[in-house]
Amino acid sequence: MKKTYLFFVNGQWQESNILKEISSPYDGQVVGQIFWANQDQVGQAIEAATKAFDQARRIPSYQRARLLEEIASGLKKRREELARSIALQAGKPIRDSRIEVDRAILTFDLASEEARRIGGEIIPLDLNAFSLNRWGLIRRFPLGPITAITPFNFPLNLVAHKVAPALASGNTILLRPASQVAITSLLLAEIVAETGLEPGIFNVIPCDYQAAESLITDERIKMITFTGSSTVGWAIKARAPKKKVTLELGGNAALVVEPEADLNFAISRAVIGSFAYAGQICISIQRLYLHEKIYDRFMADFVIKTKGLRLGDPLDEMTDVGPMINESAAQQTEEWINEAVEKGARIVCGGKRKGSLFEPTILENVDPQCRISSLEAFAPVVVVYPYKDFEKALAEVNNSIYGLQAGIFTNDLKKVWLAFETLDVGGVIINDIPTYRIDHMPYGGVKESGIGREGLRYAIEEMTELKLLALNLK
Repeated sequence: MKKTYLFFVNGQWQESNILKEISSPYDGQVVGQIFWANQDQVGQAIEAATKAFDQARRIPSYQRARLLEEIASGLKKRREELARSIALQAGKPIRDSRIEVDRAILTFDLASEEARRIGGEIIPLDLNAFSLNRWGLIRRFPLGPITAITPFNFPLNLVAHKVAPALASGNTILLRPASQVAITSLLLAEIVAETGLEPGIFNVIPCDYQAAESLITDERIKMITFTGSSTVGWAIKARAPKKKVTLELGGNAALVVEPEADLNFAISRAVIGSFAYAGQICISIQRLYLHEKIYDRFMADFVIKTKGLRLGDPLDEMTDVGPMINESAAQQTEEWINEAVEKGARIVCGGKRKGSLFEPTILENVDPQCRISSLEAFAPVVVVYPYKDFEKALAEVNNSIYGLQAGIFTNDLKKVWLAFETLDVGGVIINDIPTYRIDHMPYGGVKESGIGREGLRYAIEEMTELKLLALNLK
């Protein structure tokens, strides 16, 4: 019988009358069972986090840093168990799952460092005669209980990017993970519980949408940090107009390749950026713009490398691309591709589906208005466009409702600066794919891609409030 996991509220493991099975996206086998918190239990969690905040905010920096180090150490000890849980629930290939665990370890280590250097500043206020001998002391203070809502695609590291800065900055947190991958968050809760963190500071409450409503609307919640779809994200913000809200909502990232680029490197990276984790990454390459001078050469090698990817069981060490999160997602991908083909697109390679498995697919001659190009596909599909003029290519990148990250391959510094000043995105990645991310950098988007930034220092700034102490020393 598969293991059953309780949820974590106020330092205690609890069960409910709602028991849900989690099945593998690859073969449908049940990999575990989780209890979902009901509405009353979610209320208990909010109450616990509210009461615990008075204690959390007073934990000294060195203790918060030590706590985060202990969590990182616990993740290291259970690395393979955590990686396997990600592969089984999310369908992420085991090699990529291990990388995710390693990144989460780094995220908690970085948070430990940041906990030691949450500083402030002193500014002179004597900029006018009436303000002589006055000084301002500025310091950051934690907000209070924070709701974190996380997606399926990075069940550990995207959770870490919300939990770690919240703990580092003295807040309490209520984590509502995506139901399909909640086991990984509950394993993290086991690790946190072993540190001896005071009850109520960290809570993990898988639940349905109705029970989660109070995590958004309850006046005791001071901030909501959400990663997921644009539709859900903006709806959350509308329901919490007086709360601080950060949203990371994905996109349809573009990569532009200029003729002077290192093509071999660009091609190898483009394969990873387009098809890693079956394209289910917010900054996966969805649109690829190739200068006409290098189009044929790039495409020839790109197609060969794409066809060489191994599709299959996420637990197989040789698998490059696993299943999509469920068959419905794969069916939508198939529908969007067929729509593009009906309007004149050509399938260069891939395009076939078997259950939740979808072949890595390259499309040409796609109408930019087709959903597979204009919306977020979140699938192992890339559409390719030739271009002649660099500035026009940048304009095409901007021709999107999204603006998370974009990649540019060029060795021309003028083009680099032009892209930096022109592109309407949260991050411009030079000589690499838009899928690049290291966990301390500021990460987030504009337009439909969201508001606010993650990355430990920047997330801590979102999760704290500046307060001024004005001193009159006259």
